[in-house]
Amino acid sequence: MGAEGGEIQGSLRCGDEAASGRGDGGLGQGSDGGSGGETARDGGAEPVTDRGPGRMAPQAGDEGLGEVVLRAVGLTKRYPAVSREAKSGGRDLELFRGLDLEVRVGGGGAWGGVGGASGAGKSSLLHLLAALDRPTAGEVWCAGKRLSGMTGAEASQFRNRDVGYVWQFHYLLPEFTALENVAMPLLARGERRAVAMEAARRWLGEVGLAERWEHQSGELSGGEQQRVSLARALVTEPKVLLADEPTGDLDERTAEAVFGLMKRLHGAHGLASVLVTHSMDFARRCDRVLRLREGRLVAV
Repeated sequence: MGAEGGEIQGSLRCGDEAASGRGDGGLGQGSDGGSGGETARDGGAEPVTDRGPGRMAPQAGDEGLGEVVLRAVGLTKRYPAVSREAKSGGRDLELFRGLDLEVRVGGGGAWGGVGGASGAGKSSLLHLLAALDRPTAGEVWCAGKRLSGMTGAEASQFRNRDVGYVWQFHYLLPEFTALENVAMPLLARGERRAVAMEAARRWLGEVGLAERWEHQSGELSGGEQQRVSLARALVTEPKVLLADEPTGDLDERTAEAVFGLMKRLHGAHGLASVLVTHSMDFARRCDRVLRLREGRLVAV
């Protein structure tokens, strides 16, 4: 599957299109800051409302587009001013307001790319989608769970089971082998060591590093380190893969190889994947592409 041919199973939609449920799986324009309809705010487990962008019930035009795996409704992220001038009327930093995003996944997954300038808020958006941070306003639903209502322990469990995250830097633990690093999320949840190691070995094979399992991170190249981090992100078999500039620290040739590997694994395992990147070349090679600009997600 891909942007250049074949039927795309799934969709990535933003703004008015995500809010209304209309369209054929393409992209609408980004939110203009409108408040939209109702969203659950009181910790309830059911995200369904009958109107507005927060509704999760099937809508006209949704047939055949697959399950809603990830949905953000009316997201606003604002950082309070911290300078001395803030005490005399300094302005807060607002990255985005009223932002909507929906990812539906079918049999072959859904692969969305989000581009934008440095400082546009791409990483901050991923942090909200992964429950690494809380929005100033709005809601995120992922794998049927309302993220903003989670405790810290619940958010950690959600990240361990439902979402895989790949950073720009690999963050491998240097004192452990590649195999142990990949197994770490399973060991952290209390999985038996033999089971965790077997799964880790299988995923190292998937990223082409079956013969490097005994090597520590300092003995691996930059591309190999990032492939290990990708295996670590997927060893828990999550429904969603979030990638934050995963090729940003790599040379052009290695970046191309890692991007190709991510796309192959995404398709093979039917993931709902969101890639944020400075590279619009990589973004445009996803099934759907958006740009985060001036606080809005817009179709490219």
